[in-house]
Amino acid sequence: MNKISPNRQKKEQIVAKLSEKAAKAKGLVFTNYQGLTHKQLEKLKKAVKAFDADFIATKNTLIKLALGKVSSGSPFDTLKQATATLFLYGDPIGPLKEIANAIKEFNLPTIKFGILDGEQMTSEQLIELSTLGSREVLLTQLVVGLKSPISGLHRSLLWNIQKFVMTLKAIETKKH
Repeated sequence: MNKISPNRQKKEQIVAKLSEKAAKAKGLVFTNYQGLTHKQLEKLKKAVKAFDADFIATKNTLIKLALGKVSSGSPFDTLKQATATLFLYGDPIGPLKEIANAIKEFNLPTIKFGILDGEQMTSEQLIELSTLGSREVLLTQLVVGLKSPISGLHRSLLWNIQKFVMTLKAIETKKH
């Protein structure tokens, strides 16, 4: 009978929990959080939690095991030093904005890379993505953009009719 050490059991539970989060996530962002104080890290975790995301610091080997990425030659080989993973479950813009705000405020964490919708993204691409508005804002801008030509046409047609009516009214007044 093999006896499993409590430490190994704990690690297996962590890997299972991380695997579950990764399966549910629409995107992952890997950061180096080294240098952040415990208070700053907790503040960042709380901020991203409000946007339906989790920011979890764990050992690189455990996150690799949870993702099934233990083979060499993958971008996960670059996971060195302390790594915190941002699990994105909903709209990625809000949590990315919080990470970008933390970077501006503390100059940390540094983004290693991310995976959104199956596409690998660099830290520069993720920071650029954080400058976009939320999904709702972008949809509103699209609707306003699509509506604008129609509104312009409506105004110009209405103006021409009003101009015509005013001209007829002026002619009628002049004849009397």
